[in-house]
Amino acid sequence: MHFPEPVRRSIEDRANDVGFTALKRAAAVMSQAYREGRTARLSDAERVAAYLLTRMPATYAATYSVLREVHRRLPHPVTTVLDIGAGTGAASLAAQTWFPSAAVTMLERDSVLSQAARTWLPAAALLTADARTTPFPPSDLVIASYSLGELRESIAQRLWQAARVALVIVEPGTPAGFARIREIRAQLLQAGARMLAPCPAETACPIADPDWCHFAARVERSSLHRRLKDAELGYEDEKFSYVALARDAAPLAGARVIRRPHHQPGLIAIDTCTPAGLGTERVTKRDREAFRRARKLAWGDPWP
Repeated sequence: MHFPEPVRRSIEDRANDVGFTALKRAAAVMSQAYREGRTARLSDAERVAAYLLTRMPATYAATYSVLREVHRRLPHPVTTVLDIGAGTGAASLAAQTWFPSAAVTMLERDSVLSQAARTWLPAAALLTADARTTPFPPSDLVIASYSLGELRESIAQRLWQAARVALVIVEPGTPAGFARIREIRAQLLQAGARMLAPCPAETACPIADPDWCHFAARVERSSLHRRLKDAELGYEDEKFSYVALARDAAPLAGARVIRRPHHQPGLIAIDTCTPAGLGTERVTKRDREAFRRARKLAWGDPWP
């Protein structure tokens, strides 16, 4: 997954205005605050530049991966998108890729972040408001990407009421992030929502604590991003959990790959979630067609 190049260039121009020393300090402060669940105390310029470089590409990659699956399975066209807690517009950018003709509305209470989003999403409508108290305009597709933890209250029913076609919720791929996803999944399925992805069934989630369901999107790091993190690799893997729910029934995956496939000589072991529960499928070279497909299989893909 490649972050849009014009957006990357704009972000790096903003970072150069802040300066590398200040930017590196800001990135460290933000990272520490993120781990501790608190707000980082930085100037607006430092805060936005550090967030754009270190978090926006990862949020984009996770949402892009989710919306690719939603686009594949959604039974109805999408003409309007509502991005709740839009931040700097990562989810809206991803939605624009998969639903290019849809009108996008971003709702974000932090005007500094939303003005940055305006740079690369000039045609999107922008609502500067608090999602906890603001009515949501009805839209075909409602997205809440990496925003529910910050809202610190359950707004799942309000999100669902605003979604005319589908609702997508993406959270960090942590036990806490998955716990929020699992709770919302159960709540909205009970309210009549239909499963879209990633689950292959609408039955109770078979994954029990301390395990958790999550996936990963590979994010290309820019050279500046590598310098900020003192990293050698040109990429990082962003782990995320998600659920996509629809108003109408849609074809579901037969099973979902929930771990990276394990490759051995002549054998590929695939951990899956199926309508019957969790399982492991072992594909050998004797089944040439299945083995060929399994070799290309990635964590999070549908199977077979």
